[in-house]
Amino acid sequence: MFDAKTFPSEASGTSAPPARRRSGDRRSSRARLTELLAHADIEIDGDRPWDPQVHDERFFDVAFAGSLAIGEAYMDGSWDVAQLDELVCRFRRASLEDQFRIGADGWRVLKARLRNRQSASRAYDMGRRVYDGALDLFEATLDPRMVYSCAYWKSATTLAEAQEAKLDLACRKLGLRRGMRVLDIGCGWGAFAQFAAERHGAEVVGVTVSREQVEYARARCQGLPVEIRFSDYRDVTGTFDRVHSAGMFEHVGPRNHRQFFETVHRVLADDGLALLHTVGGNRSLTSVDAWIDRYIFPDSVMPSAAQISRAIERLFVIEDWHNFGPDYDRTLMAWFANFDRNWPQLTGGYDQRFYRMWKFYLQACAGTFRARINHLWHFVLSKRGVVGGYEAVR
Repeated sequence: MFDAKTFPSEASGTSAPPARRRSGDRRSSRARLTELLAHADIEIDGDRPWDPQVHDERFFDVAFAGSLAIGEAYMDGSWDVAQLDELVCRFRRASLEDQFRIGADGWRVLKARLRNRQSASRAYDMGRRVYDGALDLFEATLDPRMVYSCAYWKSATTLAEAQEAKLDLACRKLGLRRGMRVLDIGCGWGAFAQFAAERHGAEVVGVTVSREQVEYARARCQGLPVEIRFSDYRDVTGTFDRVHSAGMFEHVGPRNHRQFFETVHRVLADDGLALLHTVGGNRSLTSVDAWIDRYIFPDSVMPSAAQISRAIERLFVIEDWHNFGPDYDRTLMAWFANFDRNWPQLTGGYDQRFYRMWKFYLQACAGTFRARINHLWHFVLSKRGVVGGYEAVR
């Protein structure tokens, strides 16, 4: 994603519309679009903040071509809206996505069926494409701890407070105690490892497939009982009292769900606990939304409850299942506020099309969580069941 920080318009699906598109076809597309959006109380060129404003009539040539075309049209400035997050929320609450081919296209579905796009050999490529070379962007977007997963806003008023509350929540759910050995799968920039070591005296091993995250996390955790490894989760060895994974399972892919949980089962002590923090969806998918796949998270796939349940069968007991998906809406909007405020210091390396891409990502995703079609799940898992029962933590 970040090999280049600019995205020329020539690469866009809307920059080269059909050369001989008839005006009647365009009018028909606009009429159909107007009719469908009315079901969500959305009006083209209306005066509400969630009403889209069309600046280029060529947008109607691609309006029904799928999420990739619609998102690229937004990046190119063909259309705009004051509250993109609310537009997406209303659109998804009205279940209009199938009418617009929102989601994975047929080619991506076919590729997902033919090959394992999240194989071990491709894992490090994902780390390079998504995280390496973009530290300045993430520093401008995230909280001071650099937590790139949903915050917990129950008693928080700022993003920094909410992210610290989420780290504390995870540690309390795991019942961390001094001297425990903890594995953090997908450790990111080391926020959880640092927190668990400093606040609870845990010994933490963190793994990530991003070289830059390894360097950053090692520097952050210097002097603490923390080891950061450049490693795929499949290669982890040893035994741990607790396993934690936040914001990483979305990169595992349905073909590898079982292998992921088998790995956790293999390294977790018999009386241990594991906490899985993951985005989840209402549908079982095999491939990701086409626009997200190209610009944000290549090869990622959001799991469903059914997919997770099948993958853990005969391996784990679900001790607790906590859904606080609405908190991701607020987290994403806080990330955008940071990004928007810090944008002037990023303009030397990023262009206006990138700004619109990042805005589209953050606000559109916020809308899907607000619409309750996407969720944030915490699973607490044990191998044999906690004797006497597990007491849920909130």
